[in-house]
Amino acid sequence: MIGNDKKTLLIFLAVFLAAFFIPFGQLRVQSALLESFLMLQEYARQHVLLCLVPALFIAGAISVFVSRDSVIKYLGAKARKTVAYAVASTSGAIMAVCSCTILPLFAGIYTRGAGLGPAVAFLYSGPAINVLAIILTAKVLGWKLGLARALGAMLFSVVIGLLMAFIFRKEEQKRQEENNFAAPAVKERRRPAQNIIYFAVMVGLLVFMNWSKGEASIRLWYLVYQLKWYISAILFGWLVFILFRWFGREELREWGSSTWILAKQILPLLLAGVLLAGFLLGRPGHEGLIPSSWISSLVGGNSLWSNLFASVAGALMYFATLTEVPILQGLLGSGMGQGPALALLLAGPAVSLPSLLVIRSIMGTKKTLVYLSLVIVMATLTGLVFGWLVG
Repeated sequence: MIGNDKKTLLIFLAVFLAAFFIPFGQLRVQSALLESFLMLQEYARQHVLLCLVPALFIAGAISVFVSRDSVIKYLGAKARKTVAYAVASTSGAIMAVCSCTILPLFAGIYTRGAGLGPAVAFLYSGPAINVLAIILTAKVLGWKLGLARALGAMLFSVVIGLLMAFIFRKEEQKRQEENNFAAPAVKERRRPAQNIIYFAVMVGLLVFMNWSKGEASIRLWYLVYQLKWYISAILFGWLVFILFRWFGREELREWGSSTWILAKQILPLLLAGVLLAGFLLGRPGHEGLIPSSWISSLVGGNSLWSNLFASVAGALMYFATLTEVPILQGLLGSGMGQGPALALLLAGPAVSLPSLLVIRSIMGTKKTLVYLSLVIVMATLTGLVFGWLVG
């Protein structure tokens, strides 16, 4: 039996066993099923059109219009580590997106030749180093948690990237050699400055269309929020002008084809992951199959177990951008310890069950499990130390 047939058989078997054994007649199961579809609807309404679709187009453009040599030069395994990790963590942080929206961009740079370490640093930094989320954390949950989150997230992105590059150094060396022997990119039709403007406009659209309201007391931030649709309209008009004046029809067709390939790879797994996360954990403020009271009761104090549980739970939950702050506010009010709170902040926004399914399809099961383990272990230990310091 060939590989695809085995996968199909396993899917059929899983669906059959679920249909046979899941007690759909129980109220909690029915409620969890409803939560899964409500979470999917919420994700579709709040994140697909303005977050995920623009990110897919940016990723498609990276795979077509960014030369492999440029990616390898700045993010490849042989690039200077200070440059590679600075570029990866900084560019990821500028996006300020959730753990799912960063995925197409990660796929774009990784498949284009970026080293595993810098690519993973980019993957973690995008959702974790969110400036407004860190400001809100300090304002709502206290400056100590806010500062610890900022320092921890910046450190994690680099350390996890370096560890991933070290653990898989032999595989990475082989992959980089294959990239070096890959077919050369098509000769550029535009000046480098034109490509920079093109990508800057698309990234600007992604950032401003998703600019959060935040706190009205942060005046500049709130002013940008009030003007975000005007800014977005200007950027969109600029993008249309660029596409008509600087790009040929064949290039645009190739861009659309690349974007569609990424969409087919990412969207099914992502949406399935959102359904599963909603079924098990529910939306913020609602319960899925696992009662929220169980989670609240397991994250009190500052034990190794409470920090580990907070890290694992955070890594599986899906957090839309900024929702982790009010969730943690409620958990802290219910007795959650400061250490587990930080552990959840460092593991939760950066990783989720939906994102893990997609990451596995991009870099394989082994690398995904190691990446998840590093996030959980580092978040657990950091939470334990923080809880001891502030306790």
